[in-house]
Amino acid sequence: MKSVLIIGMGRFGNHLCRKLVELKNEVMAVDMKEEAIEDVLPLVMSAKIGDCTNVEVLNSLGVRNFDLCFVCIGNNFQSSLEITNLLKEMGAKYVISKANRDIQAKFLLKNGADEVVYPNRDIAEKIAVRCSMNHVFDYIELNEGYTICEIPPLKEWIGKSIREVSFRNKYHVSILGTKSEGKVSLLPAADHQFRLDEHLMVIGKKIDIDKILKNL
Repeated sequence: MKSVLIIGMGRFGNHLCRKLVELKNEVMAVDMKEEAIEDVLPLVMSAKIGDCTNVEVLNSLGVRNFDLCFVCIGNNFQSSLEITNLLKEMGAKYVISKANRDIQAKFLLKNGADEVVYPNRDIAEKIAVRCSMNHVFDYIELNEGYTICEIPPLKEWIGKSIREVSFRNKYHVSILGTKSEGKVSLLPAADHQFRLDEHLMVIGKKIDIDKILKNL
């Protein structure tokens, strides 16, 4: 469990807040508009209405006490930049700021952000990749050509165990988990038998996963 400060309760901030609370983190939500806070008020540990470009307002939040500080302001980059810089000057441990463009990211990183996220770009790219690949239900791109994909099993695997298929040796891909009826089971045993109604979460080089997909 971590203590998290979220500044800016627009769509991204709102979704981020809800997921962090669901994951049992303690969240403080801040926004200039009362109506933006009302939606998450029953969920968060605390909430405050205020302009965080104001040093006194930001200082009153006790930013040093949070493990993570998110700056989720999407429609006023100047404010996002100022708040990011102030958070770091006040001793914030780790600041993650939202950006819409590369030039914004560069300024944010130079002015105190430890990390920058591009929610719109990342979602668009993920959807584009997933929709361009047949039989892929979810997709996460890692570095150095590695990916995690959610795929169905090949027909020839059904009823056979991971050991019988010699999955890792034959396909050079590892199975992180299986998914059936929305439930995920991680790290299946070697004697797990493939079922028609399940999906597999596999990790490996994209070139090796593509070889499996060609047979689906």
